[in-house]
Amino acid sequence: MIIEPRTVAHGVALRPVALADAAALAAAYETNRDHLRPWEPRGRDAFRTPEGQAARLAELLELRDAGRVMPWVLDAGDEGIVGIVNLNNVVRGAFHSAQLGYWVAAARAGRGLGTAAVEAACQLAGQELGLHRIEAGTVTSNTPSQRVLEKCGFERIGTAPRYLHIDGAWRDHYLFQRILNDRAPR
Repeated sequence: MIIEPRTVAHGVALRPVALADAAALAAAYETNRDHLRPWEPRGRDAFRTPEGQAARLAELLELRDAGRVMPWVLDAGDEGIVGIVNLNNVVRGAFHSAQLGYWVAAARAGRGLGTAAVEAACQLAGQELGLHRIEAGTVTSNTPSQRVLEKCGFERIGTAPRYLHIDGAWRDHYLFQRILNDRAPR
């Protein structure tokens, strides 16, 4: 399912990712390398290239078509891509859940864009995709992301020791969830 673009905040649109976004995403990742470093795995030089992004996007689009992910970009028009929002590991059946991942460019951080984008993704997940819940995890020191999740109605449900290998080490994460609705799975 492809969901139509929508403006979320400050003239920025949340829109489905396209294969044509490879160069713009590579540029956004490179521009925000230092900003994202504490929250991402190391050794991603090839990932930040147009070719690396093209390969990643081809895989994401295949997974989207299979109903397993829902990837979006935050498109600021002439300014380019200023972030991403993904619903990953979409599981149907009795679970009807997904994992949220997102980032906002350093130049746009702290102005409500992340909160608006996460809220839009939650609305789409509940209303368009019919999901019951969304889970998210943050490195324990990522208080700005934790504030975004809390503003969007996520509640902290636990701590996962050494959860992901981020910035060169296994990092503890706080886990959050948001219940979107209590409808029976469709």
